[in-house]
Amino acid sequence: MNSTASASPAELNVVKATTGRDIGTRPSRRMRDEGKLPGVVYGRGMEPKSVHVEYAELREVLRGEAGLNTVFALDVEGEVVTVIVREIQRDPIKRRVTHADFMRVEMDTPITVTVPVELTGVAVTVADAGALVEQKLFSVKVRATPRSIPTAIRADISKLTLDSRLAIGDLKLPAGVTTLANDRITVAAPVGTRASRMGANEVGDEDDEVAEGDAAAAVADESASDE
Repeated sequence: MNSTASASPAELNVVKATTGRDIGTRPSRRMRDEGKLPGVVYGRGMEPKSVHVEYAELREVLRGEAGLNTVFALDVEGEVVTVIVREIQRDPIKRRVTHADFMRVEMDTPITVTVPVELTGVAVTVADAGALVEQKLFSVKVRATPRSIPTAIRADISKLTLDSRLAIGDLKLPAGVTTLANDRITVAAPVGTRASRMGANEVGDEDDEVAEGDAAAAVADESASDE
């Protein structure tokens, strides 16, 4: 599902931004305490501008399925530009959002974004064998126009067997979307269940106990023969 497949700039959610903010640690901290988020907006055809937005307003716009890949309109004091959040910075300890980079985009010009990978379907053959399917890849970089960015890449595992794996090259990407990752990278593969691994460990423990018993018996036999 594409988050902005049929949206035009006029139909996008709008976040208001204000310029002219003071630069520096103290002004930025004071701004965040007031519920505002410092940021910068940049892109083709415009000079980078330091701005600030209402954090609650931005967070509400990003609540949808697309998350940080949401395309929206940034109203910079009357100048409306179509943007995507390119980067979010957080406090390393409190994990509080401290800064945002807004990149101007054209709806029909491809950009590179990272999208989550979601497994779909049921690997019946794997399940019947008492094994599980383990997801190896949880996100992937793709190239698509802003109107074609998928909310996720769906990976169908229903045809997996114990002797197979699902790689990036096996994925069916939405129209207009390409991936920048190596086709051979594993997305999902079957693994033994915890119960089967525990069973194997128990067998190993029993073998060790038998070996220890045999060694003890041999020592007892040698002691008896010495007497």
